[in-house]
Amino acid sequence: MRFRLTRRKTSLFVFLAAALLLSLTGCGRKSDWVMFRGEQGRGGTTNVLKPPLGIKWKLNIQESLEPAYAFNNPVVIKDTIYFGSTDGNIYALDIRSGYMRWVYKTKGSINSVPYGDENNIYIGSNDGFLYAISRKDGTKSWAFEADSTIQSTITRTDESVLFVSDGGHVFAVSPEGQEQYRLPNPVWYYFSFQVYDDVLYFAPGPVEQPHSMGAYDLSLKDYLFILDTQFMDAIWYSFPALKGDKLFFSTADYLVDYWRFDYYCYDRRTGKLNWKYTDFSEWGLEGYYDLEQLFNQNMLLLDYLAPSLWKNLNIYTSGDSVVRAMDSSTGKVAWRKKFDSYTTSAPTVAGNYVYFGISENLDPYDPRGPRLVCLSAKNGKKMWEMEVEGNILSAPVIARDWMIFGTDRNMFYVLEALF
Repeated sequence: MRFRLTRRKTSLFVFLAAALLLSLTGCGRKSDWVMFRGEQGRGGTTNVLKPPLGIKWKLNIQESLEPAYAFNNPVVIKDTIYFGSTDGNIYALDIRSGYMRWVYKTKGSINSVPYGDENNIYIGSNDGFLYAISRKDGTKSWAFEADSTIQSTITRTDESVLFVSDGGHVFAVSPEGQEQYRLPNPVWYYFSFQVYDDVLYFAPGPVEQPHSMGAYDLSLKDYLFILDTQFMDAIWYSFPALKGDKLFFSTADYLVDYWRFDYYCYDRRTGKLNWKYTDFSEWGLEGYYDLEQLFNQNMLLLDYLAPSLWKNLNIYTSGDSVVRAMDSSTGKVAWRKKFDSYTTSAPTVAGNYVYFGISENLDPYDPRGPRLVCLSAKNGKKMWEMEVEGNILSAPVIARDWMIFGTDRNMFYVLEALF
């Protein structure tokens, strides 16, 4: 769950981001990918996927010269991958072959993260509807009309399907598509959240504090605590990860010549700040970047700046050229790895390995295309990399023996371990 917020200095909306997805079945050594950013949003899996990896299959999702601006995480249930695309379609693909089981077309682009249960896939569209689509045959079970575009994570509790409309409301609807209740969301866009122990992390703050966000108890219908974001002074607020009583998230601010990053650890029960670490963007050898354009591109990805938690470390790719790992208890930097190009996706940890995307290398003496990179989670040492067609958008999803991601050239990849 992270958000982008509206900046008080301007009339523009600044957004919310991050994400929660979710679905069925439990963990296990070789499990499906059933939750956005994994269990408790930690950005990892118990599946061990060692490099090198090879391409099992790849697919061009749409024949378009226009680059895709977003590809948010799919959900993997048994042998099927479900995801939405900026072409407005909801896809169901066979994970072993790439065979298209079905396609459902909405009337707007899709930039939300789906949720799946035994019967349906729930996903939001920029046409303002939340759709429940039958997993079996791709027919519409029902559609709920919201009050704005839906570019959020979606999740489900025992009683409700939860999602957020841009600058509108947090909605709770029944599994049959009937509204149960709503919470005001006057300023947040691209909203990501997760539910744990019946608490919504984060919910938009109350109307009298529109630029705040808080932990909202779904049973009590009240806030456990509220964070006033005016003291954070940022544009982007990332999806949160939980571990024990700790809640981790980060923020970013665009300051013309550089970006400022703030990495936070709060007590998830009380909202007390445990630590904060501040750093600034660094760039590789390629020369000048349009920093405003890059920043805006990142804010279309619901998992931008979301951490991966590995043992006692928090690992971040922040859209610049540096991967940072911090001690989860103190916020002190444990290791950092700088690249000649910039990172394009959030990280995913599998076993002792962390995977993410980086952009093409424009060095004329060492030209390389966009790549999938693998580092040691322990010390940041580069273990392996592979060139791919286009920049990887959003963190790779790892389900059982496969890795799944999409790129800005509309390519959809499924990889598998070679050994």
